[in-house]
Amino acid sequence: MNLDALIPDYVRNFQAYHPSRPDHILQLEYGVPFLNRLNNNENPLGPPPAAARVIAAFTPDRASLYPNGDSYDLRQALGDRIGIAPDRFLVGNGSCDVIASVIKAFCQLGDNIITADKTFAVYEWVAEFSGIEARLVPLLGYTFDPQAILDRIDDRTKIIFVCNPNNPTGSYWKRQVLVDFLEKAGNNLIVVVDEAYREYVEDPEYPDSIDLMKRFPNLVTFRTFSKMYALAGLRVGYLAGNDDVVEVVRQTSVAYSVNVQAQQAALAAISDDHEHIIATRTMVRMAKSFMLAICDNLALDTVSGEGNYMMIKVPINDMMMYRRLMKRGMMVRTMTGFRFPGWIRITLREKSVMELFAEALQKEIKSIQSTGRTW
Repeated sequence: MNLDALIPDYVRNFQAYHPSRPDHILQLEYGVPFLNRLNNNENPLGPPPAAARVIAAFTPDRASLYPNGDSYDLRQALGDRIGIAPDRFLVGNGSCDVIASVIKAFCQLGDNIITADKTFAVYEWVAEFSGIEARLVPLLGYTFDPQAILDRIDDRTKIIFVCNPNNPTGSYWKRQVLVDFLEKAGNNLIVVVDEAYREYVEDPEYPDSIDLMKRFPNLVTFRTFSKMYALAGLRVGYLAGNDDVVEVVRQTSVAYSVNVQAQQAALAAISDDHEHIIATRTMVRMAKSFMLAICDNLALDTVSGEGNYMMIKVPINDMMMYRRLMKRGMMVRTMTGFRFPGWIRITLREKSVMELFAEALQKEIKSIQSTGRTW
């Protein structure tokens, strides 16, 4: 078989993403008895209590039954919660699923999407391995640059992706910035606002992009249960849009992609989230304050906006720092892949883990400073 002849150039030239190996394998490799994950922006508090009860009560016999094909009950609950028709939601197997559905729905060869050069990489990846050009606009002071994005639009631009707040910098557009941008962008393309970390933002000027859809019919919003709601392992994300837009995207989405347990846990999560959100925000706020003080004492630059993460500039190659911290049982995110070479990103977690991480970081920085050795 001539496999190479079957592969499109845009697939052949795409560099695949290789996830990290399972924790137990990494523990053996680095010789550590434990591994604290600070690499994926997970919520260590776990899901809200009602969701935890649903997960615990899931019985094996239910695994033999297919889930509802379009997450009907969850969409009904989202409609009641947010105040729009349930048919204006599309639920997917995590946000990556709905990203792919939107690109498939609106883009063909020769089209382009626009996003930032230093943001959640899946917008770029899905476009490129689908043969769609991804136009990457530099950040302006760690923030999406609205005018620079507008300047890249042409008659083949189909979608603009704005991560708000941005992963990994935590910056965000306030309501008026988003409104001004949408007015200038016009209605001849889709503008996606990815709000994966919206529940972490407490600024009253942070925009509710779903509410803006009444004025801007080309606006699409992404949200997820992976971050604040701590259901990352069950993979539930969704989009909201106006009826005609969602109906087009639905044509390209895969039914039955969200499993039974995930649908029920997400449904329970939004019924019982008030105290959970308060507790998570408090944990993140305390962790951020603690780590900013630690980094200031070590003379390390940081970037920390909204969200349950922050970036730290380290004095050596970020992969080298990753390996050194792994030997102390601390798993961080290297940022060269985000086009921030020499930076690491950490999840802001509970006090005990942040204290362990701070101790590990201090020891490594002092070792580097005293010996000059980077390995």
